[in-house]
Amino acid sequence: MTDAPPLPPWQMDWTIEAREEFDRMPPEGQSLIMAARAELITATDPYFRGIDADVTLPHWITVRPLTSTSPGGPHIADLAGGRGWLIYTFIRRHAEPHITVTDAFWT
Repeated sequence: MTDAPPLPPWQMDWTIEAREEFDRMPPEGQSLIMAARAELITATDPYFRGIDADVTLPHWITVRPLTSTSPGGPHIADLAGGRGWLIYTFIRRHAEPHITVTDAFWT
């Protein structure tokens, strides 16, 4: 056992509602959601804090806090210019950090 902080890949859980929305999406939406998932679970900081922290993301994903008054709270990953999104929370627990998706949407 080490005292070093955990590193990615992070575990990702889905609320029942978010998973049901994902399951109803067309294949194109599911594909982009899964690509965004891959980016989030492998990011050192899934909240992409700091100036230009998200420059490593593909051009079709932007990440920002859901509300500007809560930068450590839920975040939204906008996909494909607003055609879809994931709302998620990153919980950095020492034993088992994970991302929880609370909303998924695709038009």
